Amino acid sequence: MYLQTLLLRQFRNYKEQQVYFTAPKTILVGNNAQGKSNLLEAVELLATLRSHRMARDRDFIRDGEEIATIRTTVQRQTGESDLVLTLRRNGRRSVAINGEKLRRQMDFLGVLNAVQFSSLDLDLVRGGPEGRRNWLDTLLIQLEPVYAHILHQYNQVLRQRNAFLRSTQQRSSPQLWEPNVVRPQGNPPYDFSVHGADSSALSNQPEELAVWDAQLATAGTKVIRRRDRALQRLAPIATAWHTSISGSTEILQVHYSPNVPLEQNQSEKVQQTFLEKIQHLAIAELHRGTTLVGPHRDEVELTINQTPARLYGSQGQQRTLVLALKLAELQLIEEVVGEPPLLLLDDVLAELDPSRQNQLLDAIQDRFQTLITTTHLSSFDSQWLNSSQILYINAGEIILK
Repeated sequence: MYLQTLLLRQFRNYKEQQVYFTAPKTILVGNNAQGKSNLLEAVELLATLRSHRMARDRDFIRDGEEIATIRTTVQRQTGESDLVLTLRRNGRRSVAINGEKLRRQMDFLGVLNAVQFSSLDLDLVRGGPEGRRNWLDTLLIQLEPVYAHILHQYNQVLRQRNAFLRSTQQRSSPQLWEPNVVRPQGNPPYDFSVHGADSSALSNQPEELAVWDAQLATAGTKVIRRRDRALQRLAPIATAWHTSISGSTEILQVHYSPNVPLEQNQSEKVQQTFLEKIQHLAIAELHRGTTLVGPHRDEVELTINQTPARLYGSQGQQRTLVLALKLAELQLIEEVVGEPPLLLLDDVLAELDPSRQNQLLDAIQDRFQTLITTTHLSSFDSQWLNSSQILYINAGEIILK
């Protein structure tokens, strides 16, 4: 696939900017905070409808404006597509393909595929489990666009179940509590006007909570099975890349550690185990007022030579691990969708030593259309510079030199 044009209107610090891509590799040059990363973020949003910065929609919109637009033309083996993503300050997005507004955002996914690699990705190793879950979820959205809908369903049920648990916790306290809580479908309204820990007022609680338990287990099982399936495919690819980059001196293992045990990736068995664990932790959940079971508590374990990567070696070794993961993402997406995705490199060359830089640049060659941000051109050899489109960015404008 090949990104031909990109139009940014009122997006981040861009008022209106049209970009035409004329080479397989585009180097975006400029000082910090000029808009280089914003341009890559726009492409990432078109590919995944997510940002690795985890920003809210209103953060994407230029100060003083209500609407931002990102538009691109992408060429694939199946033909040319025009993509438009409209962001509104009130959070209501709209998407269109070839001039047709789509009712479901999920149908927008899968037209453009891209892998983002930035200095923030080092948190994959040294950060908490949430960052690794977000990374895996973003990959899955590109491998299976329907996963975006599945994940949304799970998060929606999780929020509603947590609201119910909080309301139960608060109405059993010695205070008057009248919460506004979402009810499971098919159940009658609750009477939450309770004084003290009145056991009679809580008599129906197990039945009511069981509705949320069933919905959580059904949605959560779909998330767990897909995460497991994706990592089963990604792990050996990442291990091979890591072996190559490290010169066979280190062995990387990527292991999925779901919160709900996954002995067999069969829907009925996973769902049954899910419900059993919920029942086992029911009292703890009611006491804490939050859901303790489910894929929102999963972990992706990264180990080097059987030692947790966050505790292992230098930052250089951790960067090698992240580089291996990103190269594995590229390869897996290419295998699944049948075309090489775009590669978005956000100021990562400065984070890599010369050996790792060469490994990355050699792996790219002309195989992936690549957008690279940098503050200077000294990291690139003459061959790269001669075969690349070079764009200079200053204060949200592209300056031609």
